[in-house]
Amino acid sequence: MRTKRCGKAARTCGRLVLLLLLTAAVLLAPAPRLTPTAMSAPSAPAPDPAVPAIGRAWPVGVRPPILRGWEPPATPYARGHRGVDLAAPPGTPVRAVAAGRVSFAGRVAGKGVVSVELTGTGDPPLRTTYEPVRASVRKGDEVAAGEVVGTVESTGAHCTAACVHWGLRRGETYMDPLSLLPPWLLHRGPSRLLPVLGVPLPS
Repeated sequence: MRTKRCGKAARTCGRLVLLLLLTAAVLLAPAPRLTPTAMSAPSAPAPDPAVPAIGRAWPVGVRPPILRGWEPPATPYARGHRGVDLAAPPGTPVRAVAAGRVSFAGRVAGKGVVSVELTGTGDPPLRTTYEPVRASVRKGDEVAAGEVVGTVESTGAHCTAACVHWGLRRGETYMDPLSLLPPWLLHRGPSRLLPVLGVPLPS
């Protein structure tokens, strides 16, 4: 009887020792390192390093809703979305994102198109395209950043809602037009008035 009790006590002690060893191993093990990918996923694609962030204005409005983003095709003739669709009702002014020279202003397949070669962007230069747009400029015109180049037309069924398609190319290579916008413009929120010392707030 005494031998049975000792054997049972030894088994119990052995289990307790094993449990203590496992607990210590877990507590003393180094914590797994989190990589930037594991910690947070980017909310937007990284800007293209081949595109200088020289933009000074959105083509329409102030940070308009993006109906469809840049979806680069796997091959030159594959399906994809070679630009960005920005929500904009017909009649909305369309502005040059950056300074340049109008390389085309006319109609293509029944839609108004305006293209602007951007100043100082290499050879061949970067070229932005806006459609469907009723042009207020002509080929050869020099335009400043933020200058109106036309208005959004209701022609075309490219988007499910009224929009302007904004594209970017260097030669025959399509690129992400959002890369033209610097972070302060891309993520800028609504303007807010700050109080001025000694001036009462409006009631």
